[in-house]
Amino acid sequence: MPLDATADPASTDTVPAFVRAIAARYGDRPALELDGDVLTYRGLDEASAALGRGLLASGVGRGARVGLLLANTPAFAVAWAAVTRIGALAVAMSTFYKAAELRRVIRHADLQGIIAQPSMLSQDFVAHLEQAFPDLATASSTDLVLPAAPYLRWIAVSGDDPPPWALPQAWLESGAKGTAFDDALLAEVESEVHPTDLATMIYTSGQSADPKGVPHTHGSVISKTHYLRDMMGITADARPEAMMPFFWVGGLAVTLLPTLEAGGTIICRERSMVSSPPLGAVGGPVATEPLPGWKGFPGLGMSETFAMFSWGYAGSAPGHSYIPMDFFEPGYDVKVVGRDGSPAPDGQRGEILLRGPTVTPGHYKIDRAKLFDADGYYRTGDEGEFEGTRLHFLGRLGDMIKTSMANVAPPEVERELVAIDGIVTAHVVALPDQQRGQLVGAAIVVEEGRSLDARDITAELRSRLSSYKVPRRIAFVTRDEIPLTPSNKVDKRRLAALIKERAVPSEARPE
Repeated sequence: MPLDATADPASTDTVPAFVRAIAARYGDRPALELDGDVLTYRGLDEASAALGRGLLASGVGRGARVGLLLANTPAFAVAWAAVTRIGALAVAMSTFYKAAELRRVIRHADLQGIIAQPSMLSQDFVAHLEQAFPDLATASSTDLVLPAAPYLRWIAVSGDDPPPWALPQAWLESGAKGTAFDDALLAEVESEVHPTDLATMIYTSGQSADPKGVPHTHGSVISKTHYLRDMMGITADARPEAMMPFFWVGGLAVTLLPTLEAGGTIICRERSMVSSPPLGAVGGPVATEPLPGWKGFPGLGMSETFAMFSWGYAGSAPGHSYIPMDFFEPGYDVKVVGRDGSPAPDGQRGEILLRGPTVTPGHYKIDRAKLFDADGYYRTGDEGEFEGTRLHFLGRLGDMIKTSMANVAPPEVERELVAIDGIVTAHVVALPDQQRGQLVGAAIVVEEGRSLDARDITAELRSRLSSYKVPRRIAFVTRDEIPLTPSNKVDKRRLAALIKERAVPSEARPE
């Protein structure tokens, strides 16, 4: 059955229904602006429909994974809508990624195709892709067969001069013209997209050195959109700047989608920013007054909940280190459990577990039993305690570093450090920082008789890792100076103090 284009956007439950509804309701109102160029709501619908038909004509179908390597521009919104409205899975990739990170995510996500822009500021995505997959540099065909990315068949690059191995994006967009892949077929495809189908996947750092793919269904994405628009009081007068990246939930779930539902206008900037979180902005992104009606409530959320699921009021609990969460998204159940998995008594610390309508079905390629308990509660890895119905977030139970709202997995940084000639061992820990929440610190053991410079190490890491993952404090130590616990494990607290005391300039400033 064809979708009802006259539906209220707030009553939709899939992306195709949402896109058609906002186009019908807001028409020629500006949806996104970039440097004076405007994409209207009708234009967003038409452009994503054309690209969606082109994707169908190129063999992309239900459940296929398409990567997006795009900055915070209207092109991102068009591509994301095009992929999801035909039942495929939009996998947004970080524009901070270097070659090694791109290679790991493209392979892990089993991407069939990639829609990319050639560069962004100092980031040369074409060069990064060729470095990630050396076979590309010598390829003369756009029909890709890469052992290092066995499912990848094509890469479409915008601009007038794509490399020999890439399709021009204009060709992809026009591939359905004059064929049976018309509006009628697109409507039939969209009618088979259901709320339980996967729509998008967010990549973020996990506790291991490997990437973590967090998928969400159409129902989850659109349900959260409705909730955040209402919670933040977004209206058609909203003109938020796209400060947070669209490839993370901060930009996609908090800024882009709720503003589109309300009929507002997103002001794009190619350089997306990850600003420092205010007190209480834990586990995920939070914003301070980016939208009309926004009260500036601190929020608790994560990629797994598609942004915030809980809220509190600043100043509501004097004397506490963190702002407590008093309000929860409808349908959420939250509990705090002890080491044995049983509910912790009121006022006792434990791990925060939760379940609700916008929780991810699980991490891609990870056994669900490792992430959820027997009752379907997701294990967050966060420590907290209840005070009646009020939840106090107390910090992370694991070693994950949260710097300016971005997750950094110490094993990933350690792996790249020990790959540098002359480094024998490296230990990465979080260092407290008032502005960013935490900084990345590293204690490094070098080969006997070798001398390494922190600036050279930083420069090498910046060619391998996103800038926010590069240690801002580096200390050179001997093996014997690494503090250990009685069980012979690295004492992270004492190591952090040692790094702070012995750190040398690394010039690891963000790009």
